[in-house]
Amino acid sequence: MNLKTYLENDYTDSSKLAVFRIMFGLLMFYSLARFWSKGWIKTLYIDPKFHFKYFGFDWIQSLGDSTYLLFIICALSSLFIALGLKYRISIIIFFVSFTYIELIDKTTYLNHYYFISILSFLMCFLPANRFYSLDNYLSQTTCEKIPKWTVDSIKLLICIIYFYSGLAKINSDWILKAMPLSMWLPSKYDLPLIGSILQLKWIHYLMSWGGMIYDLAIPFLLINRKTRLIGFILVVIFHLLTKALFPIGMFPYIMIFSAFIFFDSSLHHKIINVINIFLKYIRQSLPKIETIKIIQFKTNRSQYYLKYLLIPFFIFQLLFPFRYMLYPGELFWNEQGYRFSWRVMLIEKKGYTNFKIIDSISKKAFYVENSDFLTAFQEKQMSFQPDFIIEYAHYLGDHFKGQGHKNIQVFADSYVGLNGRSSKRFIDNKVDLYKKNESFKHKKWVLPLNDEIKGF
Repeated sequence: MNLKTYLENDYTDSSKLAVFRIMFGLLMFYSLARFWSKGWIKTLYIDPKFHFKYFGFDWIQSLGDSTYLLFIICALSSLFIALGLKYRISIIIFFVSFTYIELIDKTTYLNHYYFISILSFLMCFLPANRFYSLDNYLSQTTCEKIPKWTVDSIKLLICIIYFYSGLAKINSDWILKAMPLSMWLPSKYDLPLIGSILQLKWIHYLMSWGGMIYDLAIPFLLINRKTRLIGFILVVIFHLLTKALFPIGMFPYIMIFSAFIFFDSSLHHKIINVINIFLKYIRQSLPKIETIKIIQFKTNRSQYYLKYLLIPFFIFQLLFPFRYMLYPGELFWNEQGYRFSWRVMLIEKKGYTNFKIIDSISKKAFYVENSDFLTAFQEKQMSFQPDFIIEYAHYLGDHFKGQGHKNIQVFADSYVGLNGRSSKRFIDNKVDLYKKNESFKHKKWVLPLNDEIKGF
């Protein structure tokens, strides 16, 4: 099948995208409400005096108390997405507002936040409201078929995430030392039934190898109709287990519900029938609408989406995780190219980083009390991540310069331990960080690990 035939003549049932839209919207609404209820908006986005920025996104600023309004807008848009009401506008508002929230402070970075951002971006170009939506009633039409590529694009993104997560686990720390699971699992001794088992070393290796094999195999199990049910059962077991063992928020539920899109349309219609039971009286009051068999995407529009948006989008997703190859040194140590590459729960780093401010002329010096500027969570993340350290060093330099100090130099006294290794000096304490700038270049002032972690 050539690309033109695939774009023009290959269709699938629109219920798949409709159910995915509903699940996505409801999960996002619950996630945002949960975030608010736990007080994290205040502690993570309002209370901090200083926010760590992603390189190139310094212009993203905290909105202060107005951050609550941003969350309200994001939550309402997620409800509109679930309802299929003004879908195109709603998904764009959700993508922009959610991504803005995540760009306020990179201290809060999680892989599944990145997944939600790029998934919602992708959904901006998909006809997820063409079936079982309030938009159908506004337009008085609904359709049974949509272009197959619209569903396949979501499947492809999910497969990339799983497979790349599996590739990342093929490293000597994970498969030969069962690290960092060997550090984390023994602390779960108080869990009912399994607490004592988690103390056994062979369990650590079993879970390390099992996690790697699971991530590599699950895309193929879900794609293949004969193994799909087995794959889904594994998805449920795996993510519920990780939810019980680790504080990873909504990620397990997001991945479980995302797996539904791999199933045939018969399942999605059953889900819609269940929803109809609860909406019986509401649906009876709504007018009947015309059913269109197939949504005709104009060929030029499909080609435009794929050529200029989706193909570049997926090329980026395939290549960007390998940017670490452009840098020398150990990835887990210097973290140059670590984020946005689906490296999930691969490292345990503990650090201590203090800063010394020196007058380069008089040589007078003093140490900084980090708690005067950072929250405890920010200080923990800053202590072992080089881009945090350089940004904070510049913030301190600017701060004390504004107070009237002159000839400022900023030096870091930093020690970090990685995956059970002994703590060692992390940052060259002879380098004035105030004279170094954040960039995509290799950070030579990060001292080498002097230990090789083999793998992807």
